Amino acid sequence: QVRLVASGGGFVQAGGSLRLSCAASGRSFYNYHMGWFRQATEKEREFVAIISARGGSIFYADSVKGRFTISRDDAENTVFLQMNNLTPVDTAVYSCAAADPLGGTWPQRNLREYDYWGQGTQVTVSS
Repeated sequence: QVRLVASGGGFVQAGGSLRLSCAASGRSFYNYHMGWFRQATEKEREFVAIISARGGSIFYADSVKGRFTISRDDAENTVFLQMNNLTPVDTAVYSCAAADPLGGTWPQRNLREYDYWGQGTQVTVSS
């Protein structure tokens, strides 16, 4: 069982930055791929980024590539999402999730490939 708690959302102007954190509790955090997803109002939840167990591989959605950076600190059981050059299109509720590497094919971008989810944190970017 892995419990995830996301934080760090807020209100920022276009061009600004935010850093999201996702703290995990439970066993074997380092054995899970960790992903970030987002859901804007009246839209489906979409994949943002994933970092592999142990951090050796990373994959981004095209929409955030070059602006967002995912990282993890296994000693602190935390995964981060550094978001730079934010635009109003990035406004959404951001959620972190954990995926068993054996439960899908890298990179896991489908919601169903994730086993545990944290609550969302709201990111609002004004123009």
